[in-house]
Amino acid sequence: MKKLFAFIAALLVVCAGLGVASHQLAKTQGAGGSRVLNLANWGDYIDPKLVKKFEKQSGYHVNLETFDSNEAMYTKIKQGGTHYDLTVPSEYMVEKMAHDKLLVPLDKSRLRGMNNYGSYFMNQSFDPGNKYSIPYFWGTLGIIYNDKFIKPGTVNHWHDLWEPKYKGQIMLIDSARDIMGMGLVSLDKSMNTTDTSTLEAAKAKLDAMSPNVKAVVADEIKMYMENNEAPLAVDWSGEASEMLAENPHLHYVVPEEGSNLWFDNLVIPVTAKHYDAIYAFLNFMSEPKNAAQNAEYVGYATPNNAAKKLLPKSVRDDQQFYPNAQTMSHLQVYRNLSPKIVGVYNDLFLEFKMYRR
Repeated sequence: MKKLFAFIAALLVVCAGLGVASHQLAKTQGAGGSRVLNLANWGDYIDPKLVKKFEKQSGYHVNLETFDSNEAMYTKIKQGGTHYDLTVPSEYMVEKMAHDKLLVPLDKSRLRGMNNYGSYFMNQSFDPGNKYSIPYFWGTLGIIYNDKFIKPGTVNHWHDLWEPKYKGQIMLIDSARDIMGMGLVSLDKSMNTTDTSTLEAAKAKLDAMSPNVKAVVADEIKMYMENNEAPLAVDWSGEASEMLAENPHLHYVVPEEGSNLWFDNLVIPVTAKHYDAIYAFLNFMSEPKNAAQNAEYVGYATPNNAAKKLLPKSVRDDQQFYPNAQTMSHLQVYRNLSPKIVGVYNDLFLEFKMYRR
């Protein structure tokens, strides 16, 4: 019996020890632990297998939190109370966050693999010299068409969408900056214009197209296009990539006369605490094989030229998502506009949506 009591006592000691160890492990893996990386990213915007690979290779645990808009992420960081070490804003939001002193400059001496990135994707106007940001993915705004209803080669320009034969057939992404931008490009104007008369002219141009608009929606575009329920849509290249993967009759066109060139970028917010983990992750994601794996999983275009070379030829030569130099030369990157001008864009777009004919 004494031996039994001794065994039970020893077992309790072991259990207590395991409990303490478990508590310490949980503490380490929490947002404030020392061997963690707190990453705020868009939903389903990184290969989960890549996260596991980084954790195994580096010893850092990744706490991943997602957001669904630049503005939601910005507000959380601005208000404080978060522990984000890295986040992934779009180009105009990088400019805004830097202006509002919400970003920490990159320590270039700790970065490796920066020469893997294409020069076209570096030193952009929203972050000269890449003081704060490293490009993560890039893409365009364009036209998706279904060859069951639209003859290939007949929709190459924005003005094609104004053709009366497309009455009630076009889906538009619910995005003021993008759809107003489409109207501006169709008038050969800058997508960053701050001139209100020019913006009103773009809205009038959109009004002229409104009989052709079937709906102005967000994610629902995928369902309509994938199920052959609409012949035309205006959406982002990343969304188009997912649709094309589900329906072989769909195609994506970037109008030659110009469109938006957007970037999502890795940045360090002022809430960051784990700098060793941050630079380990940035260097890990700059490695060509890792960036290529992520691009294949997410389906968006990689700015890492060394990674692009590792992608299947059918992907890297696909001009739908890697446009040629001529088309690239006509693309425009959004600038961070003043709240007053953003309000004008939003108000005019709302009027367009509310009073569509």
